[in-house]
Amino acid sequence: MGRRLLQLYTGLVLYGVSLTMILLSALGNAPWDVLHQGLSRTVGLGTGTWVIIVGALLLLLWIPLGERPGIGTVSNVIVIGLVIDLLLPRIAEPSEPLVRWALLVCGVGLNGVATGMYIGADLGP
Repeated sequence: MGRRLLQLYTGLVLYGVSLTMILLSALGNAPWDVLHQGLSRTVGLGTGTWVIIVGALLLLLWIPLGERPGIGTVSNVIVIGLVIDLLLPRIAEPSEPLVRWALLVCGVGLNGVATGMYIGADLGP
C-alpha cells in the first residue's frame, strides 16, 4: 500500500505541475481547465481552487448513484487544485512563443506520465 500511495501522490503532484505548464503556455486548455480558468477569471478565486470546488461538487453527485470514491479520487480533487494554486501565481506567463510551445508540449507529455501513475496506483473506484 505504501508504494501505491507514493505513486498516487507523485502522480497527482505531477498532474498539477503539468496542468500549470499547460495553463502558463496560454495555447489552449482541456475542457475542464477552460471551465476552471473561466470561473477564476469571472468570479474570482484561484484556478486550482475552482478545480477543488468543481471536483467536490461532482463527487457529491456520486451520492445518488451509490458510488463511493476512493482515496485516489478524493485526493485527485484536492492535490491537483492545491498544486495549481501554489505554482500558477508564482510563475510569470512567458511571452516568447518558443517557451510557450515548450511548456505546452512538455505539459502534455508530463500529463500522460502523471495520469499513468495516478491510474496505475489503482486507488480509485
